Amino acid sequence: MNDSSKKTFKPKARVAKGFRDIDAAEIRGIRAMLATIQGVYESYGFEPVEQPFIEYTEALGKFLPDQDRPNAGVFSFQDDDDQWLSLRYDLTAPLARYVAENNQGQLPTPYRSYRQGWVFRNEKPGPGRFRQFMQFDADTVGSANPAADAEVCMMAADTMEALGIPRGHFRIKLNSRKLFDGLIKLVGVEGSENFERRMRIFRAFDKMDKFELPEIKKLLGEGRKDSSGDFTEGAGLSSEIIEKLVPLISYMPGNVAIATKKPTEPNFGGNSKDFSDLQDDQKIGTQNSLALGYWAAMLHQFDCSWDCNEETLVGYKSLVEMLTLIHQVGYSDCVVFDPSVVRGLEYYTGPVFECELLMDTKDEDGNTVRFGSVGGGGRYDDLVARFTGAQVPATGFSIGVSRLYSALKLVGKAQTSNTLAPVVVLVMDKDRQGDYYAMVQKLRKENIRAEMYMGMAGMKAQMKYADKRGSPLVVIQGGDEKAAGQVTIKDLRLGSQLAAGIETREEYASQRLAQVTVAEADLVTEVKKMLQR
Repeated sequence: MNDSSKKTFKPKARVAKGFRDIDAAEIRGIRAMLATIQGVYESYGFEPVEQPFIEYTEALGKFLPDQDRPNAGVFSFQDDDDQWLSLRYDLTAPLARYVAENNQGQLPTPYRSYRQGWVFRNEKPGPGRFRQFMQFDADTVGSANPAADAEVCMMAADTMEALGIPRGHFRIKLNSRKLFDGLIKLVGVEGSENFERRMRIFRAFDKMDKFELPEIKKLLGEGRKDSSGDFTEGAGLSSEIIEKLVPLISYMPGNVAIATKKPTEPNFGGNSKDFSDLQDDQKIGTQNSLALGYWAAMLHQFDCSWDCNEETLVGYKSLVEMLTLIHQVGYSDCVVFDPSVVRGLEYYTGPVFECELLMDTKDEDGNTVRFGSVGGGGRYDDLVARFTGAQVPATGFSIGVSRLYSALKLVGKAQTSNTLAPVVVLVMDKDRQGDYYAMVQKLRKENIRAEMYMGMAGMKAQMKYADKRGSPLVVIQGGDEKAAGQVTIKDLRLGSQLAAGIETREEYASQRLAQVTVAEADLVTEVKKMLQR
């Protein structure tokens, strides 16, 4: 067979599944958003730090190599000394490694830092769910003070306002892993053998803002079949236990208007010792007082008080400390206790929080959508201890950059770039490229974006190029202009406006108004003048 008859292999031009390309407009918009977030974080005294994209897999903690390769959520490979390496799946695990490696007097305590960057998840992609996305984190490492958790929540609220989302259009939802630990003991599903049942209980709580009470009961009990016929297995709790949970699962996140009784009334338990913090609205705010009252009512159904077990008491006390500070400094209208927040149960050790956008908008198909969560975090006191053996308290918050930017864009709050496309100097004579480039340099020295056309085409194609680039102006100097010491500057923006209404040759001639011919020495002055139109 003739070798020339063999087909040459051509790879298919396609982006890898779960990844995407990003254009200039989004890049600039995200940069502007990141600068705003950074400004808020800096105002709180956090300092920047950066860790590498790749860590030893064992340092990530949750995902370890199996017999072949670690493939449970991370992208991994072996280097030449057989060490497993992984692309980071978040920014927190690398921070924990960094603190453990540098905490022998090298870092201040507490250590307050922020970082932004790409993270990678080796999991099934879906609509709006990518394998590479950007996060922007802020963490306080080395403080067990609940004020550090409260501050992170307040900083998240300030960030939303700085981005143009007013209060009432977002909510920072707050809960505690400790309360859930206490709940697990009450319903009798401790132990490794009940792990899946616990997960089903938590998933049911996570649906509190989506399903009605009867549907939540099904998820806690025998299971639920949806309208398509798909069945979700339930947690298998008895009807008696489920009924005792009703005061809690009746609570709809962010909507305490359904509470018809104060926490001190009999339905919420009669022991004033248990609910003394809830009786004082001035301490944590009315909304948070009522919300915690739902937990108090649930405990009462189990003939239990806040201090019926250590987990419940610790979680309650830390929440009250946080909510007290939050109320004192004026954030209790947007930072609220919400028992539906269930996140990172193997990760977080105390308070957990989530930032939810409340605005409704239309998607590309005209459907009404609510964005939901754009960030979250919590207290993770055990992460650094994996390296040092000594517990190091830590708390932090992470913003999903791409998701937040998409939300801001849909509601018209995304910051648009004011960066003008470059002025393009056309190349009319290829032997005079040095002259044209000298013009470009003059413009750049005056902080005007400019470029010389680098292609090989004629004037018509060059003008088309400048138009596609969105260039405001083009600079033209042919042989006649050069001999006369002149340049012609054409305003493409004004020209397109004039051309839109042209119907006659006489009107076409008026396009001359969109261009001027000036002395070459006046090039920079005239370009500045035309750009300011």
